[in-house]
Amino acid sequence: MLVRLQKFLAEAGVGSRRACEEFIQQGRVTVNGRVITGLGTKIESDSDRVAADGKSVVVEKKVYIVINKPPGFVCSSADTHGLKRVLDLLPPKMPRLYTVGRLDFDSEGLLLLTNDGSFSLRLTHPRYKRPKKYRVLVGGNWRAEMTARLLNGVVSDGERLRAASVALVRTDGVTTELELVLREGKNRQIRRMMTAVGRPVQRLVRVAVGDFELTDLEPGQWRYLKHEEVQRLLHD
Repeated sequence: MLVRLQKFLAEAGVGSRRACEEFIQQGRVTVNGRVITGLGTKIESDSDRVAADGKSVVVEKKVYIVINKPPGFVCSSADTHGLKRVLDLLPPKMPRLYTVGRLDFDSEGLLLLTNDGSFSLRLTHPRYKRPKKYRVLVGGNWRAEMTARLLNGVVSDGERLRAASVALVRTDGVTTELELVLREGKNRQIRRMMTAVGRPVQRLVRVAVGDFELTDLEPGQWRYLKHEEVQRLLHD
């Protein structure tokens, strides 16, 4: 597949796109043994031999995984000072992966992992407004005014936080279960929103990203995404 040389280098982890452009212009990159300095150069990513500063450059095969995150795991790939990581639920001989967005320590449900930066950006950047659906359990009853506040937006730590939709699933006066859809992904957003309306979260489960739902995995289980699932997540 033909791809611009600087994009190939960036996807291989050599550096940012801008840094890779500078490497090329400085004559530090070769293709099939020939120094390349032109930024418009395209290469065959499957067959051309690329090196930077004399070291071979290889782009890892793209990996896409869905996991049903249990509570009690963090999404970080860095040192967690003894906390369990979502990555620890995967086999040890995996490519370097990172989570697409995050679920906090106590939250659970659908989580995607990949080594494809473009895929991750498409699902997490605010400009795409990709909907994410959650089931939320809170204590107490529920009032229509609370739904209105979540839809209009509440202020927490100087940020306005808003739900795209709120549906009451059930309530018995002791607990209430809601279905919330977000089109933004601010830190601990649902927990902050529910605290703002006086109903702190007891359980929080992500059940869908776009129209891709978590239906076939028990907590802690994972599987590779099918090609058509990846395409649907990218384009829905």
